[in-house]
Amino acid sequence: MNWNETYEAWCALQPLSDKDKDRLSRKFTVEFNYNSNHIEGNTLTYGQTELLLLFGKVVGEAEMKDLEEMKASNVGLMMMREQSSLKDAPLTQSFIRQLHKTLLREDYPVYRTLPDGTVTSYIIHAGTYKTRPNSVITRYGDRFEYAAPEETTALMTDLVDWYNQTEESGELDPIELAALFHYRYIRIHPFEDGNGRIARLLVNFILARHNYPMVVVRSRNKKDYLDALHKSDLVVGPVPSDGSHASLGDARHFVNWFKKMVTEEVQNDVDFLQNRDPNVWWYDGQRIVFRSANSGRILNLLMTESGITIAALAKRIGINTSAIQKHLKSMTEKGYIARREKDGEWDVFIIPSA
Repeated sequence: MNWNETYEAWCALQPLSDKDKDRLSRKFTVEFNYNSNHIEGNTLTYGQTELLLLFGKVVGEAEMKDLEEMKASNVGLMMMREQSSLKDAPLTQSFIRQLHKTLLREDYPVYRTLPDGTVTSYIIHAGTYKTRPNSVITRYGDRFEYAAPEETTALMTDLVDWYNQTEESGELDPIELAALFHYRYIRIHPFEDGNGRIARLLVNFILARHNYPMVVVRSRNKKDYLDALHKSDLVVGPVPSDGSHASLGDARHFVNWFKKMVTEEVQNDVDFLQNRDPNVWWYDGQRIVFRSANSGRILNLLMTESGITIAALAKRIGINTSAIQKHLKSMTEKGYIARREKDGEWDVFIIPSA
């Protein structure tokens, strides 16, 4: 898959109709928020995320923290979109901190139990750079240190100044600029929590400023995402300030992964807009083709008549109730549909092409 060809295909679709803009926007809203938070451990399902963000409904079992986190994430996404439209306004640390405060909402304590049983706690600060060191234990078992609190402000100043100057000079194309910004930012890890979510918002801020489609880092690709960062870390070395000033060549493993991901995501948008096959559906960025046309017919009926009974479905489709139940069971297990316990009506989360 070639980026230039994909981008040409995207440009050829412009200008989009209002209907297609709305379809893409709703799709992106659910997919971005679901995946960015799911990467960090949010437990809401794709369907719960859609109902919460698009319809304000809460269904099934859900932690209050996860619900509030998802709603705050969407507010952050709207803030980012609005700010990205101000093409002449430079990126500022103030905006980044404001975005972080929006995501975290308020300061909160974290409790840890030490090996001797002692319980300690510290405060996560919303909208404020970290006041304590942070690090991560990689999946390879080693501890990786991020920038120290006392150097964070200076490194963030360097990062934001570099971004604004590089954007103005046109030295890097928007994808390279977004990828390298993401890598440098993550090596600083300026906040005590929420750094990954902020990074994924800011790469879309950069892409949107240059009229590129926004993209979703899929939670199902988390391993590849982290591996690409790790491979670049091995090239750059463990010193945080080296990472926060890494060159395009230094971060090439992550930059190459990012370019490939952006190409796939934009091609996904092109296919979504171009494909009108009634048997092709979309779910969390994946193209779903049913082997049986009956699956699509059932979905269309559930979308238009959410309270339809299994017996009525069987009569309308022209197959027995056992076959209907088999279709419904399969699509429920895959997350494409869900039946509400309260009223027995159906919610459909998979999106038709046409």
